[in-house]
Amino acid sequence: MLECHGLTKSYGRHEVLKEVSFSVGEVGCVGFLGANGAGKTTTIRILTGLARPTSGVVKVAGLDVAKELDQISHVIGYCPQHPAFYQDMTGQEWMHWVGGLFHLEKKIIRSKTEELLKLCRVYEAKDRAIGSYSGGMKQRLAIAQALINSPKVLILDEPVSALDPMGRKDVLTLIEHLKQEMLIFMSTHILDDIERVADHIIMINSGKIEMSSSMKQIKEDYIQPVIEFQLEQQDTKLLALLKERDWVEECFETGDAYQVRVNDQQIALKELPRLITESGGVLLHYRLSKLTLEDIFMKVVNA
Repeated sequence: MLECHGLTKSYGRHEVLKEVSFSVGEVGCVGFLGANGAGKTTTIRILTGLARPTSGVVKVAGLDVAKELDQISHVIGYCPQHPAFYQDMTGQEWMHWVGGLFHLEKKIIRSKTEELLKLCRVYEAKDRAIGSYSGGMKQRLAIAQALINSPKVLILDEPVSALDPMGRKDVLTLIEHLKQEMLIFMSTHILDDIERVADHIIMINSGKIEMSSSMKQIKEDYIQPVIEFQLEQQDTKLLALLKERDWVEECFETGDAYQVRVNDQQIALKELPRLITESGGVLLHYRLSKLTLEDIFMKVVNA
């Protein structure tokens, strides 16, 4: 549904995108991850036809963005990071106006407006001026607007970065619902949110794609158990003992606090307490955790 092949973008001598290539399927949610300045928004502007690449090919639903831009608007919905509205319009008036831009029939505009405002939980405020909406309501209205042309692809640029926890929860719940029927391409730097909703992850760093993989595969490849514990006092011999064990991948020590990444959880949970006891350590804190997507992102971009 989305394809990029050898995509580059330069502004003078500054190369923002460097041979970006990826391809993603027809439904689900793709998390497009990267730090600020990594190239996320530039990529999205090219995908939506708002910017031209220096070189490379971009296709949306089989349509070449450079050659078939007029048709792209019929298959794509776009919600920018900072959506803009006519603040004096009501939510319903805004949806009718946007529907008119797509030359939809008035009957379709009315039915789609009611359907989408209900879906995006803005219906109760449809007769209020948009200027009175909260940040979360405006973001949900922007998503409703992006859906009025029944797109196959919904592109969201940082849809939750400026929202409070309740607003973020509402938008993420909406995304989980929408991804059952379309492809959602969502850029963000909030990795906890994308871990909740994404089926596929693309990581970009300094204009280069560092990873493109399904969330399932990432978990299989990267998310290993981590045991964290704290001792009554630092044990200088314990770290050396741990590094000799086959079931230990990595271990770190910061004073009396330890973090051990293991490749065999069952053996580790059995052997680690024994090693601590034999070395004379006294446990104060002990827990099993998992690498988060943030841990993986830092590991990939710093490799």
